[in-house]
Amino acid sequence: MAYSVQQSHRGIIESGSMARPIRILLQPFLLLALSCSLFAQDAARTTAPDMPQAATPQAVQINLGESSAELAGPWKFQIGDNPAWSETNYDDSSWGLMDLSPPPGSADTSLGISGYIPGWTVRGYPNHTGFAWYRLKVEVNGADRRLALKMPASADDAYQVFVNGQQIGEFGEFTGHRVAAFSSLPQSFRLQKEIRDGMVTIAIRMWMDSATPFNSPDAGGLHGPPVLGYASVIGALVRLDYDDIAHDLGGGFLETLILIMALVMALALYWLDRQEKAYFWLALVCLATLLGNSIVLAANFVPLIPQTPGVILADVLLAPIRIGLWVLFWGYWFRIWRMPRLHQFVWSLVAILMLGTAMLRPPVYGQLVPVHYASWILPLLLIVKLGLGLLLCGVAYRGIMRQRTEGWMAALAVLLVVISNYQHELRLIHIRTIFPVMGFSLSLGTISTILSLLIITVLLLRRFVLAQRLKEQWKIEIQQARHIQELLIPRKLPKIRGLQIQSEYRPMREVGGDFFQVLPASMPDSVLIVVGDVTGKGLQAGMLVSLIVGAIQSVAQRNSEPAEILNEVNKQLCDHQEASATCLIMRIDSNGKASLANAGHLPPYLNGAEIRIEGSLPIGIVPGSDVATASFELKQNDSLIVMSDGVVEAQDAKGVLFGFQRIDELLLQQATPKEIADKAQTFGQEDDILILEVRRDLSQILQVQVEPQLAAG
Repeated sequence: MAYSVQQSHRGIIESGSMARPIRILLQPFLLLALSCSLFAQDAARTTAPDMPQAATPQAVQINLGESSAELAGPWKFQIGDNPAWSETNYDDSSWGLMDLSPPPGSADTSLGISGYIPGWTVRGYPNHTGFAWYRLKVEVNGADRRLALKMPASADDAYQVFVNGQQIGEFGEFTGHRVAAFSSLPQSFRLQKEIRDGMVTIAIRMWMDSATPFNSPDAGGLHGPPVLGYASVIGALVRLDYDDIAHDLGGGFLETLILIMALVMALALYWLDRQEKAYFWLALVCLATLLGNSIVLAANFVPLIPQTPGVILADVLLAPIRIGLWVLFWGYWFRIWRMPRLHQFVWSLVAILMLGTAMLRPPVYGQLVPVHYASWILPLLLIVKLGLGLLLCGVAYRGIMRQRTEGWMAALAVLLVVISNYQHELRLIHIRTIFPVMGFSLSLGTISTILSLLIITVLLLRRFVLAQRLKEQWKIEIQQARHIQELLIPRKLPKIRGLQIQSEYRPMREVGGDFFQVLPASMPDSVLIVVGDVTGKGLQAGMLVSLIVGAIQSVAQRNSEPAEILNEVNKQLCDHQEASATCLIMRIDSNGKASLANAGHLPPYLNGAEIRIEGSLPIGIVPGSDVATASFELKQNDSLIVMSDGVVEAQDAKGVLFGFQRIDELLLQQATPKEIADKAQTFGQEDDILILEVRRDLSQILQVQVEPQLAAG
């Protein structure tokens, strides 16, 4: 079983030349090293039995020139744990053998990298997890510089390396019998300085988590032979391993870049258009996928995240959440009506999927959950995950039926999303999911994610442009309606002897629903004052105001009786379905005599006291309905105030109304319309605010400029 390796090619690889891990430059040297290492192998090194068996300890003789040699063994192997097994003189003759020679056809001869070797679970120890040991005696000859040991890039799950009974390194965090493992990475450890020639005992203490066999059917221990050689050469091999990992994960870096761009774009679009919730949910999808990818990429380059927390984050939490977020994104994209119910379905299935996945992952699986439970948990998880996929397809189908053109444009993106989230299921039906592209390995999931995001980006920009065009069109229409409304609000009042009029008008939106008019009556030296509030807000309310004011002006030219004017306007408004408004019309003569008709509006206040008047329905609801009427007289310095319900219904952050009591207190203090409006608006404006005051003043005639004010915010 002993064999020797002799090399005499000095100066081929200098330690300084290892600074650049360039695959092309290293290929001829590594090929030469591999050829030399295979020279003069003893025939007894043929495949050794994998099952445990007793054998007499024998040493492997290595004569190092300027290169390295694989330590394929066969190694002595024993399950269990005992610190004494690292000692040089320990008798391991009763241990079994574990040959780490790569199976035929599994090695990459172009790079000198050995192929994948199945673990101990398929080599005689099917149910073993936890600790196991490898031991090998090596006789080194001809070494004149520092030696190092390169561990295989793939191993389950953590290990400590001992040389001549002394620990030289570890991968993972060992605290007594508790071990924190990381995703397997290429590692190398330098041997003691004094080791140059002679017998060397290498012992490797392995540990495998109970859940690892679930992820890999041939898990357990080392999946390649360690390599012994000069530190400079070993460093070059480690860098080549990392280079190989970078090529395998190159698609992940590209996907991460696309995800970052899509995340930034989605957040920017949502900042510009808060009403389109699909932008926000796409940002969440990108964020969840980005976090999952970052965990995988980080775990394959640096031992930053322990294996168990990484598995919990990536598999248990982020993977199910990502599928749920995709379903909700498409629900918002297609504007599904019953989104609350869709949320309930999605998060219920996601919670079940997370719980079931957690039961099959460390630290639960194999400790709290018996291993044989996987036989029924796995089918249940498959059903739940496929249920989320069917839910996504159902959402897409309804969306396509409702939005024909845009729906069919999104159909391909939905299909790619399904493919990207169901890689494991595709492998179960033997669909290829890994493809070599320009020296890099790209997964079908990465390709699908990138293409789906590109299609979605085009759809998002298309929808955003269309939405902005629609907003511009609405803005123009609103400005036109506002201009019309401003024309209907009087800026110059007719000269009425003995009356002084003040007003405050503060619409809640750009186009308000409150209105007032001061019109000359058909009777000489009389004036009509109209105050009202239409149902609704915004553009629709503004157009209704225009209709009502136009009708009042038309009727007032031939009739000055407030009740008759209201009845005529009510008749016209009832012809327009779903159009109603409160309205109060007063006629004030030059001698102070006043009469009013009210249709559902707040009663006016005379000298701070509410005028008692019967209740009535707003106009536009019931044809021929009666209006409430009243008559009174304005004397010298009498003040008549009319206001809309926007003053009473103002409310603070706790939902407390401004109310009639505060109005009464302000009127007792003889507050002006501006002071009342300021108080209500500061308290918390919820509706349009309109306050109009008519004061009897025989000493002068004033023409009051009415300047409408927009509500702040």
